[in-house]
Amino acid sequence: MQKQKEGFSGERTIILPQIIVERSQKDPLLSSLYITDIGYYPNAYNHYRERKTPISEYVLLYCISGKGYVCHSGKEYPLNQNQYVVLPSGVSHTYWSDNKNPWTIYWIHFNGSHAPYYIEGAQKPQDVKPGLTSRISDRNTIFEEIFTTLELGNEMENLRYASSLLHYYLGSMRFLQQFRAVGKTLHPDREKDYISIVVRYMEENIETRLSLDEVADYLGYSVSHLSAMFKKAMGVSPINYFNQLKIKEACNLLRESNMKISQISHKVGISDSYYFSRLFSKTIGISPKEYRKTANSTAD
Repeated sequence: MQKQKEGFSGERTIILPQIIVERSQKDPLLSSLYITDIGYYPNAYNHYRERKTPISEYVLLYCISGKGYVCHSGKEYPLNQNQYVVLPSGVSHTYWSDNKNPWTIYWIHFNGSHAPYYIEGAQKPQDVKPGLTSRISDRNTIFEEIFTTLELGNEMENLRYASSLLHYYLGSMRFLQQFRAVGKTLHPDREKDYISIVVRYMEENIETRLSLDEVADYLGYSVSHLSAMFKKAMGVSPINYFNQLKIKEACNLLRESNMKISQISHKVGISDSYYFSRLFSKTIGISPKEYRKTANSTAD
């Protein structure tokens, strides 16, 4: 099992042992693209990393909320919500979270003969903003599958499958327009259905603290008009529906993952785990802990 550590509330990290990295470098398939470290830092207050001595891996930082900064090659860049950047290998760098609005980031250290092809243009922050066909939730699902696969152990087949997924994950950013073009064929009628547009926007922001003002601005409606239209169609207010989506995703994670409840809370965009538990109990009727226990016993 890989070495894991915790620092920030809800943090998840896997650091592959050096012997596994060396094995990956020698394997015909893995040597094209392999992972050395991977993690997720929610609401990472006081997060700061300075590497004066360059490392050989590329470092992907994908910010899904909050804000931070990266500095390399003598230049500093802000990294905002819905942006990613890849720090080049062999170059000293520094990155840190904003003090007032700390970032939530997915991050991966990776390398391989194919790695340079995925990072073209990404040394500066690139936008991956939510939209009708942005498929942000699909991308985050790929990350979770990579992470879960590596949690299973260091067997060669696990490493190779994680590598295959990493090609897809990085490709979803490097070839962003193509990734989104497929989304247009998956959801051809969304532009004609404003309620579906709102729901899709919520789904794409399931890991963030989305406000009603942000939803209304995205659609171009007033808050009052959006609320009335949505409640008439769905029977609940937009915020209540958004919370229901978060709890639905939390149920999936409780059943299908081994994440701690505090980690799941952050994963659905709720930084206060106590509030998350109260909201979950109010919505489902039992606590997250009881739900997981019941789901596991049913599966058995």
